[in-house]
Amino acid sequence: MEPLLVFPDPAADLAQALDQAGYPWNGVSAAFGPVQTEPSDGWSGAVIVAVEDPEGAFSVCRSLRQRDVPLEPILLLISPTQAADLELRDDLFDDFCFYPFQGDEFAARMKHLFWRTGGGTRPELVEYGELRLNLETYQAAIAGKPLDLTYMEYELLKFLVSHPGKVFTRETLLSRVWGYEYYGGARTVDVHIRRLRAKLGEEHANLIQTVRSVGYRFGQSRWGL
Repeated sequence: MEPLLVFPDPAADLAQALDQAGYPWNGVSAAFGPVQTEPSDGWSGAVIVAVEDPEGAFSVCRSLRQRDVPLEPILLLISPTQAADLELRDDLFDDFCFYPFQGDEFAARMKHLFWRTGGGTRPELVEYGELRLNLETYQAAIAGKPLDLTYMEYELLKFLVSHPGKVFTRETLLSRVWGYEYYGGARTVDVHIRRLRAKLGEEHANLIQTVRSVGYRFGQSRWGL
């Protein structure tokens, strides 16, 4: 996936939201930046923040739309008080979102926007409820908060999330996640499960359930037990 154009250079919350949603991006700080820094294969879309400099933001949108091949999709971020500024300018963007935003709303708008316009490819994600794993960047987040996982914690969580409701023995998890050549014991699985539960937090720790005398299951079974 080619990077998104983000104008101007994003604040930390927007940069984090883009990273968590799995979209590669390049920030530009000046109106001429989109041309000077454009990748060889072009931009996959744009996120334009109009809160601090609305006229500069609309100018960038206008230049992107006036190309031989107009750029889309464009998501415009505005403050609630700027809604009236959108009148007669709806040709300059494909959707808008109020800023500051909720992480889940921003991710949902981006997902819908790319699906509706066909302007780019969504990164490969594995999702379950509020949990999101980006398979391209090895990042994980729950309820919009990033999880600080080790490589094997991520691999174990990815495997479990990819098979919701299915019960796995410790031996199966060892062979499927660590590999047949790993000679560690079943306690390795228990230690990693305990760490994952702690990092998921008290509210979400029960996503990984212990099935007595068998092993572990992620999420609900098909019978809701």
